[in-house]
Amino acid sequence: DSLSKVAKAAKIAERMVNLNTFDDIAQDFKYFEDASDEFRGQEGTLLPLWKFQYEKTKKLAVTAISWNPKYKDLFAVGYGSYDFMKQGHGMLLLYTLKNPCFPEYSFSSESGVMCLDFHSDHPNLLAVGFYDGNVAIYNLKKPASQPSYKSSAKSGKHTEPVWQVKWQKDDMDNNSNFFSVSSDGRIVSWTLVKNELVHMDVIKLSGDGTTMQGPEGLQLQTLGSGTSFDFHKKIDYLFLVGTEEGKIYKCSKNYSSQFLDVFDAHHLAVDSISWNPFHLKVFISCSSDWTVKIWDHTIKTPMFVYDLGTAVGDVAWSTYSSTVFAAVTIDGQAHVFDLNVNKLEPLCTQLVVTRKKNKTTHIQFNPAYPIIIVGDELGLVTCLKLSPNLRKMPK
Repeated sequence: DSLSKVAKAAKIAERMVNLNTFDDIAQDFKYFEDASDEFRGQEGTLLPLWKFQYEKTKKLAVTAISWNPKYKDLFAVGYGSYDFMKQGHGMLLLYTLKNPCFPEYSFSSESGVMCLDFHSDHPNLLAVGFYDGNVAIYNLKKPASQPSYKSSAKSGKHTEPVWQVKWQKDDMDNNSNFFSVSSDGRIVSWTLVKNELVHMDVIKLSGDGTTMQGPEGLQLQTLGSGTSFDFHKKIDYLFLVGTEEGKIYKCSKNYSSQFLDVFDAHHLAVDSISWNPFHLKVFISCSSDWTVKIWDHTIKTPMFVYDLGTAVGDVAWSTYSSTVFAAVTIDGQAHVFDLNVNKLEPLCTQLVVTRKKNKTTHIQFNPAYPIIIVGDELGLVTCLKLSPNLRKMPK
């Protein structure tokens, strides 16, 4: 007990030291508004603030980023590798803006972390998906090194990497539950009942719904590979799934064998897909085929198509305006768009990482502050501040 008191004091002291060390950045974060925005017309800039890096994650890529819904300065970063020849261990770190030098929590895993998601009502619960097909729940109230719950080969783990996990509202019996999507073509619902994870297959994706003609006239069912998905913000049963073949399926939790709709969206894998938080019909998708597309889910063709000139790793809607979104491309650039201002070009395209062999992988807007965080392949997370032109609030 005496140690924990010392640890608490040490943590506060460390934050104070960091606040003094990074005082100029903290001042920029709070007060600096780029004055040259007035003369730029509509374009804006991203001001680099802190860089978050940790000794043990230097060889790993940032594979997932998620802001905590309750503590606006806290975010989780998952580390692993996208190169299937170089799979090793993974790490899960939690950083706060109050201490850029050292992670608040750190967890190590045997397999690379591929995705993570905070629970919106229980901010201490973090769902994580791994490269080996397992899913786990970490409880930050218990600072144990192992996850509180984890799937196993007996309990229906995926056979391929888990690309995305998303929490859902608690079910009728108040059990927490989340969904996972994987390249094995299964979308699985995981429920926390008493003290174990219970799984249920929601949908098996089939490639085009066609059967391939195998040798000697055998019918082979081809499986589609899910790469990303997102649930509708209001309509509880509706969700979208992006696949490796570039198709997007509109699905319902109520029908496990049928899709409501299929969009021929991209030529290569759909890397990220998400519903607009304000506009209930609109969603955005990005792909390695260089494009970002914005869709109305009732129309089969995209409303906007942006060609960013190189593979797009991730795209995110802003949390303050229905028309602002940001994307990162693998050449290390971040692009910020505001459709309200310019429907054709990004308002800002900026290099975030410079090293030749480095690629930017993920981007997220903070729910409260005008900042974004960008992760890259060398385990570095960069925090950037949006200049005033990039964060105009709609009237």
